[in-house]
Amino acid sequence: MNHELRVGIIGGGIGGAALARALQQQGIDFHLFERAPAFGEVGAGVQMTPNAVKVLKALGLTEPLKQVGFLPEAMVGLNWESGNELFRTPLKSTCPEVYGAEFYHVHRADLHSLLTSDIPAEKVTFNAQCTAVQHSPLSATAFFADGTSFEADLIVGADGIHSAVRSALWGDEKPQFTGHMCWRALVPVAEHPLPFVGPYAAFWMGPSAHVVTYYVKGGKAVNIVAVTETAEWVKESWTEASSTDELLNAYQGWHPDLIQLFERTDPTQTFKWGLFDHDPMAQWSVPHVTLLGDAAHPMLPFLSQGAAMAIEDGYVLAQALAHFGGDVPAALAAYEAERRPRTSQVQLQARERGRTYHLSSPEELRQRDLAFQQEQAKNPNAVGIRAEWIYEYDATRCRERFDETQAHA
Repeated sequence: MNHELRVGIIGGGIGGAALARALQQQGIDFHLFERAPAFGEVGAGVQMTPNAVKVLKALGLTEPLKQVGFLPEAMVGLNWESGNELFRTPLKSTCPEVYGAEFYHVHRADLHSLLTSDIPAEKVTFNAQCTAVQHSPLSATAFFADGTSFEADLIVGADGIHSAVRSALWGDEKPQFTGHMCWRALVPVAEHPLPFVGPYAAFWMGPSAHVVTYYVKGGKAVNIVAVTETAEWVKESWTEASSTDELLNAYQGWHPDLIQLFERTDPTQTFKWGLFDHDPMAQWSVPHVTLLGDAAHPMLPFLSQGAAMAIEDGYVLAQALAHFGGDVPAALAAYEAERRPRTSQVQLQARERGRTYHLSSPEELRQRDLAFQQEQAKNPNAVGIRAEWIYEYDATRCRERFDETQAHA
């Protein structure tokens, strides 16, 4: 274990918390800076696909994840109007064997609580707004709005899509509005399952819109993510108020099962936000500063990989730092080589899924749905959203790949 390195983490969301936990596991000193007054996440669901679950298990969260998660039976594609099945891919019965880990649905706040549960209080500073980062050949320093600063061997920007660390290194390039907006809401469940919400991840696909629903909190609530295309700019905020009526108006004519679910949303707890992203970056790091999660690769949610990629990033970065000891530039080079090609591909493929889910012409829909059926006939375990390559990846084996790269250098 390495007790000499010192790492400053800017941002205490899911990615920053995963990194902190992974560093602590490796015996590497760190301090985490969070601009909020306390740890907390918004009330939304998140899909922890097998690639992310492999990391969570490696971080010692196998049993806690079982307590807060929900294991969906399948991933099911549905026609927006008729409710006809477009595909049905088993998950609960097959993912551990096919992909090496389970597929969980988790409330985002529950996941964040698991990741932060063992971080010592003295390792965290709240109400810390990073305003700038400077780096030298030997170290880097983060500066904060209250006039304080923190010098470390490595500063990591885990501070989201509007990253101050990213801006300090590469300028204030604004994320681009993608022409999509999204509603999110949670519906409490008194008796599981609801008669109009199956125990699976449902992908309702319609013209210029789609809806994803799934159970969280062990089946005690249903998470709703409803996406539609819009020409109007929508604020990039998870706490922008909307309403049940606005949600219902956007999905008039959709299947009655969805409408029944939407009618049960709390109008004071229904939110909307605009979907923004960046093109993949050509570089994340300078010798003693790097990025992870949305700071490096903000992506559309159409492959359900935003949180998963941040968790993978945090784990791989900690492993690289441990593997290369005090050689931070070498560790960052290995981290980028492992992570940047993968996350770039996920970013671009998530954009493409936005097009696939929202096809409108009858001929395009017919061809897409036929392709779903043909793929499933060939392989019942094929994921209808074509994400097998994502789920197969195992971040916990990154050190083997570091060794292979060094051997061929």
